[in-house]
Amino acid sequence: MSFGLSRGRELDTTGFGIEPPDLPPFEEGRIDPRAWFDQPAHPFELEIGSGKGTFLVQQARLQPQTNYLGIEWAGEFFRYAADRMRRHQLNNVRLLRADATEFLRFWCEGQVARVVHLYFSDPWPKKRHHKRRVVQDHTLREFHRVLQPGGELRLVTDHAELWAWYEDHAARHAELFERTDFDRPESAGEDEVVGTNFERKFREEGRAFHAMTLIKRTAPDHPA
Repeated sequence: MSFGLSRGRELDTTGFGIEPPDLPPFEEGRIDPRAWFDQPAHPFELEIGSGKGTFLVQQARLQPQTNYLGIEWAGEFFRYAADRMRRHQLNNVRLLRADATEFLRFWCEGQVARVVHLYFSDPWPKKRHHKRRVVQDHTLREFHRVLQPGGELRLVTDHAELWAWYEDHAARHAELFERTDFDRPESAGEDEVVGTNFERKFREEGRAFHAMTLIKRTAPDHPA
C-alpha cells in the first residue's frame, strides 16, 4: 500500500497497468501494443510521461473510440494513474511502467500510433543532463518509425530553453517532420493548452507556454 498520492488507499492496477516483467525479452522481437486493448483495431495514441493521468482521463472520456497508452516511469505515479483509469472504467486506456524511449526503441512495432503526446517533459536544465531529455536526434527517428503516415508528435513545454531545444531539433529533422501549429485537444479547458496538472500549476505561477506539432513525412531516405 502506498501512502503518498494514494493517501493510504490501496491502489489496484489490475487490467489497466503493465509492468516491466509483463514485457517479453526484447530479443524475442517487437510487439504491437494495440493488442493490449479490447478493441485493437481502434486508432491508437501514446502519451509519454503521463504523471497522474489527468490528460488521459479527460481525453479518453471524450474519445472512447481511440485507444490510449500512457507511459510513466515513476512507480507511484504509474500506480496512481492506472488505478485512476480502473476506477473510471476507461477501458480504452492502459498504463505502462517503462522508460518510454527504451520501449519505443526495443519493443514497439512500427507504424502503430496516430499521435505521440509529450507534454511538460522534464527539461533537465543542466547541460550534463541534456542527454536525458526525451527529444533527441535518435528518438525523433524512433518517433518517426512508430508513427503512422501523417501521424503527429505533439510537444508542449513551459521551459524556454527546452523549447529552443525542440525548435532546433525540429529544424534539423525537417526531412522527417513538417512543423505546424498545435491544436488544443478537445479535453482542454478554456484558456488551457492541454489541461494537465503541470500546466495548471505553472499557469498559477504565471509561466508562458510553448507548443508545436510535428507531422510525419515519408521520405525516400527515411522509410516509414
